[in-house]
Amino acid sequence: MAKKIQLKVNTDLTASSQVLSWFEQINEPPISEPEIWWKCQTLIIEGFTNIVEHAHKNMPPSTLVEIEAIRSSQEIEIRIWSQGAFFDLEKKLQETCEFEENEQERGRGLRIMSAIADKLSYERTTDNRYCLFISKSVRS
Repeated sequence: MAKKIQLKVNTDLTASSQVLSWFEQINEPPISEPEIWWKCQTLIIEGFTNIVEHAHKNMPPSTLVEIEAIRSSQEIEIRIWSQGAFFDLEKKLQETCEFEENEQERGRGLRIMSAIADKLSYERTTDNRYCLFISKSVRS
């Protein structure tokens, strides 16, 4: 039986701790491999940060970010909906420098997400929003 949780928060990076606290619910019962859980936490916070900093950059802080997490026996799926402008995830990943070449403090989130997610996409939804989809296997 899959477990599904949902959250709506303002477009504000200070909500990161709220997002992580909310996400803890999906780790019941705890995932057996701590490294897999750490990767799932990294994926959700990097995804949320990217939506706030990029997709919602020119939007008021009251703009809602909707997040959904679903855990099955096989994987955790994370969906983060944005109301911002579209960007081509695949193209952006190709343009982004590898970790070793990137000495900047910022700009590594997509590369990190791509490296640890099993599936990663950013697509337009039927209601004119965009959905960042992330999937991570919970089996070691």
